Amino acid sequence: MTDAPSPTAAGSDDDTDLDADEPEPDAGDVDEPKPDASDDGDDPDRTVIRSGREFEREYRLRAEEAGRFLVDLGEQLRDGDELTIVGEEWELPFAFGEPVSLDLDYDGVGDPELEIEIELPGRTDETAPDVE
Repeated sequence: MTDAPSPTAAGSDDDTDLDADEPEPDAGDVDEPKPDASDDGDDPDRTVIRSGREFEREYRLRAEEAGRFLVDLGEQLRDGDELTIVGEEWELPFAFGEPVSLDLDYDGVGDPELEIEIELPGRTDETAPDVE
């Protein structure tokens, strides 16, 4: 099984494989869209998940759809230090740092299962103090 943070990476708008009964985020978990969100390229109808909030989604997808998501995610990881994950009604921008943690967990007893987890630390904008 592959744990994917969302079904859609930025630039793709195919959410057709989502379970229709997925819970919506609690009002306290997300910020409402900014009125001027279209000025910076964001969809004004999408809720932007901001720092200081908690947000979680789980999806059950076909392997093909999960693979497409992972390829899109991998390209964003390879090409920069920021990524944006987008759902139908939300968007999660994330500036990540190093090192990225990759965990493989195989359980071959009973019904075999493979779990792949990736953990991205947040990037800090802090600088070291000066030495005089």
